[in-house]
Amino acid sequence: MAAMATVPSYTPSLWVRMCHALPRLDLTMTMRDNLFIPDSWEYQQTLLVLSSLSAIALVLSLLVIISFLIHYCCCRRGDRSEGSEEEEEDEEGSTGHGYGGKKGRGICCITWVSVAAVTLCCVAVGVGFYGNSEANDGIYQLTSSLLTANYTLASIDLLVSDTISGLQLSIAGPLTTMEELFTGSKPYLVSTRNCRRLSENVVFLLTSLTMARSSDGGAWNSSNNSGDPPIAALTPVPPSMAPTVAPVGGVMPSPFSPGWAANTLMVNEDYRWLSYVLLLLLDLLVCLFILLGLAKQVRWLLILMTVLAWLALFLSWGSLGLETATVVAVSDFCTDPNTFVLNSTHFNSGTSSDVLDYYLTCSRRMNSPFQQLLTQSQRALSSIHTHLSSLDRNALPQVPKAEKSLREVQQILNATEGNFHQLVALLSCRGLNKDYIDSLKGLCYDGMEGLLYLSLYSFLSALAFTAILCSLPGAWRSFPSDSEEYEDSDSESEDPFTSHQDSKRFLQWQPWL
Repeated sequence: MAAMATVPSYTPSLWVRMCHALPRLDLTMTMRDNLFIPDSWEYQQTLLVLSSLSAIALVLSLLVIISFLIHYCCCRRGDRSEGSEEEEEDEEGSTGHGYGGKKGRGICCITWVSVAAVTLCCVAVGVGFYGNSEANDGIYQLTSSLLTANYTLASIDLLVSDTISGLQLSIAGPLTTMEELFTGSKPYLVSTRNCRRLSENVVFLLTSLTMARSSDGGAWNSSNNSGDPPIAALTPVPPSMAPTVAPVGGVMPSPFSPGWAANTLMVNEDYRWLSYVLLLLLDLLVCLFILLGLAKQVRWLLILMTVLAWLALFLSWGSLGLETATVVAVSDFCTDPNTFVLNSTHFNSGTSSDVLDYYLTCSRRMNSPFQQLLTQSQRALSSIHTHLSSLDRNALPQVPKAEKSLREVQQILNATEGNFHQLVALLSCRGLNKDYIDSLKGLCYDGMEGLLYLSLYSFLSALAFTAILCSLPGAWRSFPSDSEEYEDSDSESEDPFTSHQDSKRFLQWQPWL
């Protein structure tokens, strides 16, 4: 928490703190710390234990459903034995169509329980759509921030590469030509060689300017006799050329690449979003067809929806387990992200801790780790410019042939100074720290809120489908069968005929009519 106190514009939300405060138990039921260490087996055990709570809830739901099914099956015989006695009471209290008495009230209660459960399921689906949208917005903000940071790093890399290439070109081309032309004039030759030496010094300093090296090995080894100093890339590739496929095995590259992380997150988010949309549509269709089956009293439709409701029940409890583990892991990370980044080998394997701390905190009291290097490079460029101005005033009138080479060196120097000013602005911690804060807000605010809403959806839908599976068998069992409908139609067709015979006999019995 001490590290997070220095991070501006970000504080862990209340939901993050509440989820982070949940007790953690491993598989041996031993209390564990809630530090975010995803590579640790002990930490993974705590997430498995939290996910297993949904499996326990699933078992309880199955027991409740099975107990209701046994109740319906066992009470069916009792209903048949008592049916003859209740039938007379029901016929007296009914109008000939529908149900009356205790049986009618029981069927009505079961139907309304099913309708209430379906309504709860529809509410859960609405909550799920909102949570899925919030989670998608949070991941979109996270990936956008990572791509922006990757673009900044790639721009730094390109500026360093262009500057080094330009200076090396000036050393190998026009400065060498000027040395040959000024061979007979020692003062001009000394100034030209000073320009060469300063240019080589700037190349050396810019080569060591890389965030993909530690502070110990960041400088180029002066004993390297292979010629030009090696140029280390700040990022693997620019964002526009970043690979859209994760490395083989899904292993995170070292050092960490924001472009790789953004592309991996986008691909996974597309599948996650689509999976939840399909799950929500499945729940919604099941609920709507259940209402249709209850309204039309279509037994085969309710039986089919009962089978799909079983599938939806398992998916709801399963998604709740995944969401619980994800919510807890995200809350652990969002509570103190700086500590994880500074201690993770994926981030600091090629970058010194002082550079990471500078960009993560961006405190005014901290000096840039590149300040000394940039100052030395700027002084060297100023000295080169001074030497070239002196040669322009004094050497060109005596050696006119050197004008072309001198103008080329001045042109390269002007481009180098322009790149250098852009490089100083990009190396400031403000831009990258803003991207870091935006990514935290996207993940820990919108993303966390969306995951919590999705967890609520899974819990409500699981409860709703449990109630549906408990009430639907009693509802569709009470529907009249085809034989009963046929008997009812026969009785209705016989009533007019019977009444006609009674009226005819009544007329024959009355002699005066």
